[in-house]
Order: sequence, then C-alpha cells, then structure tokens
Amino acid sequence: MVPPQERGGEAWDDEDHGHDDDTPPIWFAGQHLPEDARRMGLNHTVPDGALLDFAGRLDSTKPLHRITAWVMLVVFGMPVVFYVLRLLRDLAG
Repeated sequence: MVPPQERGGEAWDDEDHGHDDDTPPIWFAGQHLPEDARRMGLNHTVPDGALLDFAGRLDSTKPLHRITAWVMLVVFGMPVVFYVLRLLRDLAG
C-alpha cells in the first residue's frame, strides 16, 4: 500500500467522524419513526410502531420499494373499501 504522501492525492483524514455516542446508528431498528410516533410511545417493538418503521425505510427511488408501498396501500385500504361497499349495499336494500 502506498502512503498518502506518495500517492499524489489527498492526505489521510485522521479525524474521527464516527457517529455520536448518544444516538444509535441509523441501521438499528426504530430509527425511521416520526417524532410524533415516538412521543406517543411507539417504537419498533409494538406492531404499529414496527409498521411505521418499516414504511419509513422505504425509498421511493427504488422500484421494489414503490411496489411494496402500493401493496401495503392495497392491503390496508381494501378493508375500508369492502366496508363502504357493504354499508352501501345494506342502505340500498
């Protein structure tokens, strides 16, 4: 390995740019929860918090993540649609 002085490039950066010791790293579970959810006491160990954390990790630039978001929307939206259809059927007849 060539020392940085002989490479002709930038010198080594000896400063420590590690993360703050007070906060866990971003890849730990529960780091993508909105601040409102944290104030309500949700975290990644409860079902609603885990769902919010999962949805918060989705990246709209990745096609698979977009498909996952649409599937989640259908899965959670269909019971509401079915309920409204049943309500309209009951009111009509």
